[in-house]
Amino acid sequence: MDAPKNIPDSYASLPTKEIKLSHHPETSSTATPVIVVTLYRPGKHNAFTPTMMEELEHVFQLFDLDDRVRCVVVTGHGNIFCAGADLVRGFGGGKNGPNAERVNDHRDGGGRVVLAIHRCRKPVIGAIQGSAVGIGITMTLPMAIRVAYAPAKVGFVFSRRGLVMEACSSYFLPRLIGFARAMHVTTTGATYKADDKIWGPLFSEMCERREDVKRRALEIADEVAKNTSTVSTALMRDLMWRDKGSAEEQHLLDSKILYELFSSNDNTEGVRSFMEKRPPKFTDTLETSAPAAYPWWTPVETIGAKTVEARFGRSKL
Repeated sequence: MDAPKNIPDSYASLPTKEIKLSHHPETSSTATPVIVVTLYRPGKHNAFTPTMMEELEHVFQLFDLDDRVRCVVVTGHGNIFCAGADLVRGFGGGKNGPNAERVNDHRDGGGRVVLAIHRCRKPVIGAIQGSAVGIGITMTLPMAIRVAYAPAKVGFVFSRRGLVMEACSSYFLPRLIGFARAMHVTTTGATYKADDKIWGPLFSEMCERREDVKRRALEIADEVAKNTSTVSTALMRDLMWRDKGSAEEQHLLDSKILYELFSSNDNTEGVRSFMEKRPPKFTDTLETSAPAAYPWWTPVETIGAKTVEARFGRSKL
């Protein structure tokens, strides 16, 4: 899939309809190291739609390419993070739906967003300031950090809608909270408060006040943007999610990557800044400084025929 090339000077200027983009601080006229994405459907509980899907997928591809962006915070407008799919609009899919397509060509919209976040090499922090169910919670699973409002209701409600878990959550959820808890929450389809023990380590931090969630997420984002190497954080994340399957294989992979990073600009700067007791100024990117072993997995193309047709026309099919 061709990556978008038109990176804007200001993300706040992008003409999005169902998400809002802002800099941090908001007064900046150009992109800042921390970008805030707000799910924005006032009066609709930020319910997920195809428009929101396309906008999220697009901006995360931009963030991945934009060297100015070092961390992303995702939150919701109002008191709800995301109420799941917009059931009023319906799913519009299935073999008898108005948008019927060949089953092998269908690409779940939630999965498209999750993979865009998963493939974005900048750390993403979820500021879950209110209830999150269905795609509202599954879209957060590939994020590096989740900060939640403790009383917020969270649920994988698919069994109560006659569906199955989507957005790659059958891959992410059991790895994050364990198979036993994942089986429990998907089997019951019930909602539980974010601070319920059923979620285990899913949420890194809890806030007792809703208004503290975004503030805390931005504090963490600032710390990440100012003090960490984008290359290091991206590689460590992929070492965990895209592991080689055994301790021995992982040791060989770790060793190759670590050996190359010993001579990187970021490693030199990291050590020097520590010795000089000053903030680091990391400059490496994966485009310019990726180790030879990267990527060590076989990339999988997930774009479907219908998406190809919509983006490029039938001549590309």
